[in-house]
Amino acid sequence: MRFRVDVAAEVDSIPWPQVFSPARGVAYDLIRAQDEALAAELHDHGYAGSPLRPLGLSSPCFRGAGRRTGVYGASGDGSVWFGSPVPRVAAALLAGVAGRADIRWGTVPLRVRGVRLEPVPDHGSGETVFSTVTPVLVKFEDQFIHPGHPRYVERLCHNLRHKADVLGLPGEVEAEVLSHGYPRKFLVQRAPRHGSTVQLRVRASSTLLDALYEWGLGLNTNQGFGWIR
Repeated sequence: MRFRVDVAAEVDSIPWPQVFSPARGVAYDLIRAQDEALAAELHDHGYAGSPLRPLGLSSPCFRGAGRRTGVYGASGDGSVWFGSPVPRVAAALLAGVAGRADIRWGTVPLRVRGVRLEPVPDHGSGETVFSTVTPVLVKFEDQFIHPGHPRYVERLCHNLRHKADVLGLPGEVEAEVLSHGYPRKFLVQRAPRHGSTVQLRVRASSTLLDALYEWGLGLNTNQGFGWIR
């Protein structure tokens, strides 16, 4: 399940170090309000014996904010997305948002204007095109790499197969980069993260494609990276 939370910021920008840094804390706070044991398990250990956390979210995306150099623009018309292929995690996230007047994104309060479930597209053909709204993080030999790297697709598919294993789904997967954005660097709790938005053609079982749509692509999806449009 995935859902969109429409929000309004009372300020016209978010500090760049806070674009992604608050994401994980926001997600765990929502889960903790409904299921403290689940939040502790995900935070301390991961899920089902794996260090992966099967949840994703986006950083806040604003419409009509305008572009200014060195500033992440905000406005009264924005959205934050959440999702998970694990029903218990998804239900806790959704219940955690229900009834909230605002979500605190770092130092910026975001007033909740509404919540809307998003249906999963039909992936019955076993092939789809995913486009991300936030950068996808992929690593090779402990370094973040970008879509032009010769090992990018291999390492991304390794990550997708790992997600499939954690969920008990078929792990056969192929991917092809169709286009990508410029490499970007963000600081998350003062640690650098390098990635690019990407458009991919992915071939896999319909159940895995459904799960990826609800979870996201690449590493650190619980920090807001790799969220699929």
